[in-house]
Amino acid sequence: MARPDAARPPRSTTPLADYLDRPAPGAGPDYLVVPRGIAEAMPLRWQQVFAGLLADLHDAYGHLDWPDYRVVPSRWELLRDLDEEQLAAAGYVADLDPEGGLEYRDATGEVVADPAHHRALAPVEETLPRPGDEVPPPRPAPAL
Repeated sequence: MARPDAARPPRSTTPLADYLDRPAPGAGPDYLVVPRGIAEAMPLRWQQVFAGLLADLHDAYGHLDWPDYRVVPSRWELLRDLDEEQLAAAGYVADLDPEGGLEYRDATGEVVADPAHHRALAPVEETLPRPGDEVPPPRPAPAL
């Protein structure tokens, strides 16, 4: 007798990669950032499960030489909208060209051809709650 789930296609063997390979807040090609203020505001059962998963991860890979990480809230912004500090952090400078117009150069010194449409990943003010801040209640996630 066939099992009831025998007709279902096999589940992915890479569910985390499958989820993180699509656009997801805080996920990039190399890292996943979970804002602590939001994580601590989740329901108790969620926190218990997540803490257990983190403990498993650290038990399995805690022996590796982990660096310290500095997470900087950032967004893709137009060069012309960035201030001097943001430009520097993103690896650009703005200066006057020989005719007195504003030109942007990248870290290699090359002039940015179309600065009106060129975006750079630049630091911005944090917009998410920090630990201890009031956080709106979570909304239910749609089923995967």
